[in-house]
Amino acid sequence: QVQLVESGGGLVQAGGSLRLSCAASGRTFSKYCLGWFRQTPGKEREFVAAIDWNGITYETDSVKGRFTISRDNAKNTVYLQMNSLKPEDTAVYYCAADPNFQRLRNAWADYWGQGTQVIVSS
Repeated sequence: QVQLVESGGGLVQAGGSLRLSCAASGRTFSKYCLGWFRQTPGKEREFVAAIDWNGITYETDSVKGRFTISRDNAKNTVYLQMNSLKPEDTAVYYCAADPNFQRLRNAWADYWGQGTQVIVSS
């Protein structure tokens, strides 16, 4: 079992930055692929970024060059550094974990956090 707890959301002006954190329980954190997704009302959950066991990262095109995912296995934590934020980045952000990268990438992950709200004002 893995429990995920996100933090770091909030209200920021366009062009600003936020860093989301997701702390995980469990002793096998390093064996999981980790990802960030976001969702707005009435829309499906959208893939944002992921990082595999080797630290290789993947980002959706709309956030490339602005968002960076990273992990600290010693702290059982995955981060999402978000720079140059835009109003369209406003959403609830969720972290997810799964041993299988494709499952994670397709939002079929076994474990999800409760979400943290990000609001970007124009």
